Amino acid sequence: MRTSRFFISTLKEAPADAEIVSHKLMLRAGLVKRLAGGIYTWMPVGLRVLRKVEMIVRQEMDRAGAIELLMPAVQPAELWQESGRWEKYGPELLRLKDRHQRDFVIGPTHEEVITDVVRKEVKSYRQLPLHFYQVQMKFRDEIRPRFGVMRGREFLMKDGYSFHASFEDLQREYRTMFETYVRIFTRLGLRFRAVAADTGSIGGTGSHEFHVLADSGEDALAYCPDSDYAANVELAEALAPSVTRAAATSALEKIATPGKIRCEEVAAFLATPLTQMVKAIAIMCNEAEGDTLQFALILLRGDHVLNEVKTQKMVGEFRFASDEEIVAALGCKPGYIGPVGIGNIPVFADRSVAVMSNFVCGANEAGFHIRGVNFGRDLPEPLSVADLRNVVVDDPAPDNKGKLELCRGIEVGHIFQLRTKYAEALGCSFLDENGQSQIMEMGCYGIGVSRIVGAAIEQNHDDRGILFPAAIAPFEVCIVPMGYTKNDAIKAAADTLYAEFKAAGIDVLLDDRNERPGVMFAEMELIGIPHRVVVGDRGLAEGKLEYKGRTDTEATMVPVADIGAFMKAKLCGE
Repeated sequence: MRTSRFFISTLKEAPADAEIVSHKLMLRAGLVKRLAGGIYTWMPVGLRVLRKVEMIVRQEMDRAGAIELLMPAVQPAELWQESGRWEKYGPELLRLKDRHQRDFVIGPTHEEVITDVVRKEVKSYRQLPLHFYQVQMKFRDEIRPRFGVMRGREFLMKDGYSFHASFEDLQREYRTMFETYVRIFTRLGLRFRAVAADTGSIGGTGSHEFHVLADSGEDALAYCPDSDYAANVELAEALAPSVTRAAATSALEKIATPGKIRCEEVAAFLATPLTQMVKAIAIMCNEAEGDTLQFALILLRGDHVLNEVKTQKMVGEFRFASDEEIVAALGCKPGYIGPVGIGNIPVFADRSVAVMSNFVCGANEAGFHIRGVNFGRDLPEPLSVADLRNVVVDDPAPDNKGKLELCRGIEVGHIFQLRTKYAEALGCSFLDENGQSQIMEMGCYGIGVSRIVGAAIEQNHDDRGILFPAAIAPFEVCIVPMGYTKNDAIKAAADTLYAEFKAAGIDVLLDDRNERPGVMFAEMELIGIPHRVVVGDRGLAEGKLEYKGRTDTEATMVPVADIGAFMKAKLCGE
């Protein structure tokens, strides 16, 4: 490709509303242009990167035996009503009516559609297993789209769905997809980690997320350096303390703590370790029977953070209580609430709280806390005890092979064992070898293709621009001639080199613009081309060309006759 026949549109400065590195650099490098909130046009440079990601994904999915199809983006509401997600999915589901006032959605995912295809086409166990996938634009109406393509409303996704006659066969395919995803992200040249994860709104019994490691990642990951254990913090188990609860040794004492609301403030004021504090978190959850909301307290140690995913698994759907609901239930505003003397209000405790004694908590009176609190003596035992907190650094790893460390990641892939959730709801069945009707087992496998581009930039950039891994760079090599339009010898040498690289199958860009060298160098670095060859007067006089890798500190002079072999060796080594 020649720049004179291509389109590059860069900016000197990123727009003021660009928040993170990838967003800023994608706009500056002209990879994307904003159309509306969370909706972007992929410009020619960005589209080349996107297509290279797609190509690798497709190659590995095909290699794994999956079959590509393409499903409609617009889906009838009836399918979502059958699955039960029409009501449950929430406002991220963009709903619309056609001219006949029939309800449709713009697909954020395609479990319902593919299940409808299979239930109509597959009747016998002899036709199973099947694995279909597509690469398609999705739409999720994010409440606050941000971070460019990382949290956009419209995005490109690879979603795959497998159907099986048995759970054992689903597990086999799940392992195959795990290995396939590892190959995909390895080929993309990304530093990543696969972690056990919660199934979330998709449902199912087991899942793994694939995260590109980056400090800007939205997800916290827990891992053990001494073993293979890794999990999203949402799922990572905080093991029960190995100690037992000590006997009560302190008298109950009410102490004035004026203006001290946060646990850290109270602990400092009372000269008490934060680990001896108990904080009460007020929630509204469904009663054991019926849909009526009831007020309840969650107890956590003062230095711990509530894990909402774990909490929901124990108490069901819940929300945090409002200030008005807290005052109505406890007669006290937030900041001073606690579990002592609260009657029949349900109390759920984290494992670490259940072994505490002589602790400090709110007194349910503004400006006061209680010291020397003990279960059994001063308040009943909790209604339920469970793992309700986020793990922290140095917690024991759940596999008991070391201690946990934390890092941050950007989720770019997720695989699920859906089991029969959608097949059962939509009546997707088959006849087994005995002629009996059975519900199919399902798997679901997603990759955020457009998000990968942003994640790669978050992980690979410097003060000059993008450092794309070679596999997904818009071009592998750029040729930058010094005076292409003014010097016939430079032009001839550059054209010859361009033809040689193209004949060798190298994805090359020839910058044949009438621009200053500094402008050309800056733009090639900004858009992330990993290799540069400069054709200049002085070098040609010596029979040499100047090579410089994107991360090299110094250039290398290479004989003109050797540049083809030199460049092939560089590219093969990546």
